Amino acid sequence: MAGTERPRAQDVPVDSQRSLGELFSDATRDMSTLVRNEIELAKSELKINAMHAVKGSGALIVAGALAFFAFPFLSVAIAYGIHALGLGLGWSFLIVGGAYLLLAGLLALIGIVFFKKVRPPQRTIRTTQETVTTLKSVG
Repeated sequence: MAGTERPRAQDVPVDSQRSLGELFSDATRDMSTLVRNEIELAKSELKINAMHAVKGSGALIVAGALAFFAFPFLSVAIAYGIHALGLGLGWSFLIVGGAYLLLAGLLALIGIVFFKKVRPPQRTIRTTQETVTTLKSVG
């Protein structure tokens, strides 16, 4: 990936004309930049995961709201409609209740699919481990 390639410590040329203070200043600046970049990477990965969690939560909330609010109103109307077609009233209510449970189950499955897409910030973890390994090899 562009921008994530870093030179190995032994590949970085050493300038013998620079003072220890300048080298320390550069190292501090580079470390600060590295930490800021790692934080930005983590933020972007967490933002993507948060969007998956929001979508999954939204689907589950809609499933719950559908089951809670629509069930009493629509099920009575539909059950009486089925009863008007000639089926017994008990069977009519059973058919309507089963249909709503199937719909709520489908929405719950959709929510679970979105929640399973939530992952730890893998690129951040990988680049942080590479940084730690690089720093250990330098010291």
